Amino acid sequence: MTESNETLAARIKERFDTRMTRVDSRCGELTYELDREDLSEIAAALKEDPDFAFDTLMDVCGLDYLTYGADEWNTEGATDTGFSRGVERKPVILDEAEAFDPRRFAVVYHLLSVAKNARLRLRVFAGADNPPIVDSVVPIWSSANWFEREAFDLFGILFEGHPDLRRILTDYGFIGHPFRKDFPLTGNVEVAYDPEQGRVAYQPVSIEPRTLVPKVIRDDNRYSADLKDGSNA
Repeated sequence: MTESNETLAARIKERFDTRMTRVDSRCGELTYELDREDLSEIAAALKEDPDFAFDTLMDVCGLDYLTYGADEWNTEGATDTGFSRGVERKPVILDEAEAFDPRRFAVVYHLLSVAKNARLRLRVFAGADNPPIVDSVVPIWSSANWFEREAFDLFGILFEGHPDLRRILTDYGFIGHPFRKDFPLTGNVEVAYDPEQGRVAYQPVSIEPRTLVPKVIRDDNRYSADLKDGSNA
């Protein structure tokens, strides 16, 4: 971690204390987790306070931590046995659930301070509510408008106070949210031209479920030590 980041971390600790919890980062950027109830107040302070001056919101990302950390592919014997359990497990549609795991859905904010030449990442979990809801930061950074629409469209996360929360990548009749971990890989419906109706119409999906997994070869003569580095040349 750079000296400038440690200086910024000290200022954040002094100003917000336990309201912002530092999270380990593999890429060396400062990352903090905060309660969704504190998001608007802390975001506004990070922008307006000259000690921070995070005047630019670079990105807003939705996250679904369902099955996070679980092994998705068993590649050790993929060459002999074919696909792993990733194609066998049936999707669990949780949209009708009364509540989610409170740490399933999260929203991550990437901030930039041009004046301080500093970057900061914030993570907010949406809690157990269905649908998941967090406050909109559009009143603080107008650039959040389309980012929040994207997170709503792909993850089903609602942003309270957003001026125009509509789908942005899928069409208005799309069913579900395609970046959720329990969303079927084939989708729920497909569109095709209906000659009887004379227009494009929805119909049940006809794609056969399949998962493209590269065949993995762990041991064969190509990996023999005798053939490496041109030793047999």
